[in-house]
Amino acid sequence: MEKEQIICQCCLNDDTSQFIERYKKNGFVVLECKKCSFNFIPPRYRENVTYGDYKSDDTLMQIRQGNNWLKVQRNLLRYKLIRKYKKSGTLFDLGVGWGHFLYTGRLLGYDVYGIEIANNPYIYAKNDLNLPVDQIDFFQMDKPDKSYDIITMWDVLEHIDKADLVIEKCSKLIKDNGYIIIQVPQIDSFIAKRQKESWTMMGLDHVNYFSKKNIPVILNRHGFDVVKIKSSIEFKLLLMFVVLPWVKKRKNKGQTSPAISHPERQKYFNKITAKPKIILKLFVWVHNIIYNILSFFNIGEEMIVVAKKRGKQKDFNASALP
Repeated sequence: MEKEQIICQCCLNDDTSQFIERYKKNGFVVLECKKCSFNFIPPRYRENVTYGDYKSDDTLMQIRQGNNWLKVQRNLLRYKLIRKYKKSGTLFDLGVGWGHFLYTGRLLGYDVYGIEIANNPYIYAKNDLNLPVDQIDFFQMDKPDKSYDIITMWDVLEHIDKADLVIEKCSKLIKDNGYIIIQVPQIDSFIAKRQKESWTMMGLDHVNYFSKKNIPVILNRHGFDVVKIKSSIEFKLLLMFVVLPWVKKRKNKGQTSPAISHPERQKYFNKITAKPKIILKLFVWVHNIIYNILSFFNIGEEMIVVAKKRGKQKDFNASALP
């Protein structure tokens, strides 16, 4: 391992002797912190990874042709969880993507706001869905007079090298007794353990790989108490990243096919879901049953973490591990 400044974003360990090589894949390595078991890709492998052009014009075109009703239904399942803790209030979504989560929140009466750094998702969320979204880096965002009841990050924290600073800033933006809700790939999930370095969630665009054991560490240090962790599986991703490659492999009779682009994946999803509404309603009903069963048995490759910010009256030992 070449010498470089490496800091565990989970427990802030900076002793290089306490990092071991866990996985090696496609020209990069995944290290594990021996102190807290956090897995991550060292900074040197990610110097050229940016997100300003994360989704192409062709992907945007496919998103515009997709079924927004179906996307709202998926996000209603997320809000079913959120409403157990906060039924209303101000909600800030960090990394809104195409914006359907924020759009659904507005339909439910939340006072919503979000930011998105990638150009095409920002354009779609701002112009097509007419959402209150800014295109700005979170670290450059400056709204000192605004605080939120809820901050959400859906498949965002795994992309950010300075995860510790993100949670620190979130803590400053959330009201006391407010909530942060995070969805991230789960390195100790049933699927990740089986696939190991072949796990489809493992790649250069994902730098952080949290587990149920260690994600409370980073949250606790910044004043949050974890109140819920549940396994999650995104069937849209399953269709695009597992089913589609399998279909193409069968068509090519087992031969290696060219890499599948984001627009091609989205086009496939649009094709599968281009059904009459009555069929889609049945699909959503079956989807939610399967999703809840898999979540109950902790079968999924991601996890949703709900954490509550402590009031100022509580003392906390920041060095304590769960």
